[in-house]
Amino acid sequence: MTGIDHDLVLLFSGIFGVLIIASVIGGILSFGYAGGKPNATINNLNVRIRSWWVMCIICLLAVIVGPIGAIVLFTSMSFFALREFITLIPACRSNHQALLWCFFCFMPVQYVLVGMQWYGLFSVFIPVYVFLFLPARIALAGDTTHFLERTAKIQWAMLVAVFAISHAPALLMLEIPDYQGQNIKLLLFLMIVVQMSDVLQYVFGKLFGKRPIVPKLSPNKTVEGFIGGILASVLLGMSLYWVTPFSPWVAGGMSLAITLMGFIGGLCMSAIKRDSGVKDFGEIIEGHGGMLDRIDSLCFSAPIFFHLTRYFYT
Repeated sequence: MTGIDHDLVLLFSGIFGVLIIASVIGGILSFGYAGGKPNATINNLNVRIRSWWVMCIICLLAVIVGPIGAIVLFTSMSFFALREFITLIPACRSNHQALLWCFFCFMPVQYVLVGMQWYGLFSVFIPVYVFLFLPARIALAGDTTHFLERTAKIQWAMLVAVFAISHAPALLMLEIPDYQGQNIKLLLFLMIVVQMSDVLQYVFGKLFGKRPIVPKLSPNKTVEGFIGGILASVLLGMSLYWVTPFSPWVAGGMSLAITLMGFIGGLCMSAIKRDSGVKDFGEIIEGHGGMLDRIDSLCFSAPIFFHLTRYFYT
């Protein structure tokens, strides 16, 4: 599918409409707070809104280009996410050759398989062949210092930053009856619900949050924020059923599954950051941190959504 049809026009009109409202509110708060004096929270809000404008415009351009645009977009996201993950691994010359294979061979091949719609190899290339290749290549370097730890971290980086994320554009390969040529809407449904779940959990947490879910891991994630954000995201997903092959109730069930997995993904990424002693994975997205900070929930939700859709609708 290339170009934008009526449904996509409505979808993007809603997205940019929300951004316009958010920008106006942010501008009013920035101008009116304490006689115009700068406020860190409001400034951070406006920075995040500006970043969302950039991300949504890039997403729109990818949709206009078509499937190739989506694959290029997610390949770029995987590249930056993989780079951020790898920087958490202590530098070691013995890892260099394995990392070159990851960045310049395995990651491009994974997305080529998505573009070729070769599900059979796409689904096993990284978790089987790359998983086995990496320890063999690292062992051949002859350095046994922290061998298991180094190997496992690189394997995990490939699984999370490349394999898991590649399931999002892989939605374009699904052949769903009476839905041919519309799979880009399914990809947008996934991204909107998951990303809005993050935003809504944050908002509900700030407004009503009192009880942290995992205090030692992520004190800002509260029970109230979790419940409010998940329920609101399920309602949002149900309201967007018209861009999917799902009924309203199924769209709600899918939304529940991917938002729960997104929440777990966020917790796991927070655990990795705390273990590594960093606040953010990077600084590539102003106000949001690194690429992994922005797509941590998508890492866990994309594979689940892909396989649920594939199993029940193809």
